[in-house]
Amino acid sequence: MKLIRFGNPGAEKPGLQLADGRWIDASGFGSDYDEAFFGGDGLARLSAWADANAATAPTVDPGTRLGPCVARPSKIVCIGLNYADHAKESGLDIPKEPIIFFKSTSSLVGPNDDVMIPRGSEKTDWEVELAFVIGKKASYVDEADAMDHVAGYALHNDYSERAFQLERGGQWVKGKSCDTFAPLGPFLATADEVPDPQNLKCWLKVNGVTRQNSSTAQMIFGIRTLVSYLSQFMTLLPGDVISTGTPPGVGLGFKPPIFMKAGDVVELGIEGLGESKQTAVAWSR
Repeated sequence: MKLIRFGNPGAEKPGLQLADGRWIDASGFGSDYDEAFFGGDGLARLSAWADANAATAPTVDPGTRLGPCVARPSKIVCIGLNYADHAKESGLDIPKEPIIFFKSTSSLVGPNDDVMIPRGSEKTDWEVELAFVIGKKASYVDEADAMDHVAGYALHNDYSERAFQLERGGQWVKGKSCDTFAPLGPFLATADEVPDPQNLKCWLKVNGVTRQNSSTAQMIFGIRTLVSYLSQFMTLLPGDVISTGTPPGVGLGFKPPIFMKAGDVVELGIEGLGESKQTAVAWSR
């Protein structure tokens, strides 16, 4: 299944993208895609509901705004420098263990919403990433069992403000958590829709120019490892979003660096997980 959420910000409804590309309203199912949904038997019940109702459920106009494909999770956990070439372009050593940071859940937005350059920012940057969503509580999970805890996968742009992240002291979270810095979707593809998440093409363009073009096969730490590793330090709850790192081609890596300005258009996609598009706008209240 491909799970979507649609409607105005803060009032999104659950839906599905069907195999023919049509969107349907799944409000009749009776549950948003949140922690209770993923932590219970929500996916199985939704599948049964779709089998019985997809043909007659109301359709959603394709011009309707898409929201983030999961309701606000308990946390967004991100992995830094998880592609060797990205570590190299950043001038940093290849990590021996996963680098973990958090992204505020208030940064979560729809896949095609505007990205707002923060007040005072001069170094806003892009990062195409594969994200996965936890489907079952994970604590001290062995790698052999790790994939049992994955509900599905989604496209994520891990926007970053590099000065806030790297020049202001403290942890990376300051440069990662600005409003609109986590567009997620267009849909969440359930795990059965993605036979090999470690072999997906991913790409990103800025103003029509390709800046990132790689594959999740290049990850240093794969999803199985990440689930197990993270669960040694924190409990991963159903609905939590884990973003797995970005390949080379971020603005910081160019010489001289290239950073975003109002009016820039960022387009990105991952094989099997759709595409998204954000237009940069200047900060406003």
